[in-house]
Order: sequence, then structure tokens, then C-alpha cells
Amino acid sequence: MYPTPNPNPLPLPLPLAAYRDAIALDEPFRPDADRDSVGLSADLVREALGLLGDDPAAARVGLRPDAADRVDDAAARRLLRAVLTVRDPAPLPTGTARVVDALLVGERLARHTTDAASLPTVRDTFPHTTYRAADRTVLWQGDLTTLGADAIVNAANSALLGCFRPMHPCIDNALHAAAGPRLRTDCHAVMSLQGHPEPTGTAKITRGYQLPARYVLHTVGPIVDGPVLPQHQQALAASYRACLDLAADVGGIRGVAFCGISTGVFGYPKTPAARTALNTVAEWLDLHPGRLDRVIFNVYAHDDRAAYVQALTEGTRPR
Repeated sequence: MYPTPNPNPLPLPLPLAAYRDAIALDEPFRPDADRDSVGLSADLVREALGLLGDDPAAARVGLRPDAADRVDDAAARRLLRAVLTVRDPAPLPTGTARVVDALLVGERLARHTTDAASLPTVRDTFPHTTYRAADRTVLWQGDLTTLGADAIVNAANSALLGCFRPMHPCIDNALHAAAGPRLRTDCHAVMSLQGHPEPTGTAKITRGYQLPARYVLHTVGPIVDGPVLPQHQQALAASYRACLDLAADVGGIRGVAFCGISTGVFGYPKTPAARTALNTVAEWLDLHPGRLDRVIFNVYAHDDRAAYVQALTEGTRPR
């Protein structure tokens, strides 16, 4: 007898070869604006708001024609970010891309960028750790949007288009806001080719655009609502492996920086997630000697760092 086919097979993720050219992944990003065209950010913000005044996204955040003239500079910048956050992936109105590029270039140049290669290793920071990948990994507390790495990881949702909630504090929102609207456009192109939501435990890659990182790896981690089950741990490990495998398939990537996948709104407890991240990365590095120079575990809040410190100082095997 033949086995009964599964009536609901899991959808297959789109392979890199099927979307690489569609998003010009291997072409260096050159913004419409260069350093000479970067002006006062307040003026650029108000010019961009004026150009976006008739965009459907403007009505969603309550942007009226004179709104930018009635608020201070900081409020105007938040208003522009809100418009771009809720805006569907589509070409910007004529002239807007140049203005937004000039603004984001200026903001990136004004921020301090951390060179990933200059960061101390886990071995440097925790000399007595038993973590076997301590010489090849880094624990760094900082803003991932300011890290000059080859590739950084975004904890995405299954739509893979970024967060549409203005000023939401998730990493997905922060990375899309800093990278600019082209990041959503690329994600939309990839997802249109795939034709279905991104499965948990897989990954896609795009350029980083206005981020100091050249590439962004997007992965969907597991959602935990209750105790951590073996399938949660397996799915989280799959997300880390998928990002590393994909990075290894793209020439020129020698380092990857991970955010805390699933530990935000997806509810994965921080310390068990740290243990899984540490073990999965160490296993991957052992299986792919020399492929990556270093892997960075990025944490932002103090409790995120405490979870990694606990895992690194007590041993990293799950209990």
C-alpha cells in the first residue's frame, strides 16, 4: 500500500536563487542623495511630509496639509516616521525618495557607528566561560541599527513586511525605520514571489539600505504562550541555523549579528532563548569551520544581557 499524502503539507520557503536577482541583492546600494545634498534634517522632514501629503498613508496617521507647520521638529520627525511605518510597499511620490534618502543619510552620519570587528569576544569578556565558541562570538549590548556588520538579523513576523504600528518598540520597526522604505519594498517583492507567509524557522535576506550593515536577514521565530516546549526550542534553533546557512550562501559575509529572536512580543523566555542561541551557533560554527569570522549576540535591555550572562557563566546546555 502507498502512504496517504499529507493533505496540508507545509509550504516550502522560496530559495535564495529564486529572488536574488529580483531585489538586486548583489548590487551595492547607492542612495539618490549624496553627502553634498544632505541638508538640515528639519527642513528635509517637512519637505518629505509635504510630498507625502496626498499619500493614502498620510490619512491613516492624521497628517493634514498644515500639520507639519503646527508641530515642533521632533514631532514632525515622529509624524514622518509614522507615515512611512503604515505605508504599504509602493513607489514613493515623485521626488520623495531623494528627500528621504538625504534625511536618512544625514541621520546615519550623525550617529556613532560601532565597528563589529572591534568588539571584544566572549572569551575576552568572560575569560572563565566554558562556552566552546567563546573565541568566535561576541556579546554586545547596543543599538543594532548602529552596528557596522556584514549582516544583521531582524526578528520578523510571517508577513515579512515590517511592523506597521507607529513607534512600536520592536526590532522589526526600528530596523525598517532606519533602513528606509526600500527595505519594505524588497520584502514585498520577495513575498510576492513566494506567494505565502514566511514559515517559522526559515530566513530571507535583503540589502540593508540606510543601515550601516550591508545585509539584513529576516527570520520568523516561534511564538510562546505558556511553557517552552521542545517544538519551540527546535523552531528557535531552526531560525538561527537558517540565518547562518543563508549568510554562508552570500559571498562577502564574514560576520552576522543576531538580535534576540522571539524574546520580545513573541514571548520566548529570555534565558532559555539565550541557551538555545548559544548552543545552536556553536554547533553551526563547528560544522562550518572558517566560514564566518564571528557571530555577534546583540542585546539591548539589561535583562536581555543578564540572560546571556547567566547562560555563559552557568554553562550553555539546556536543562
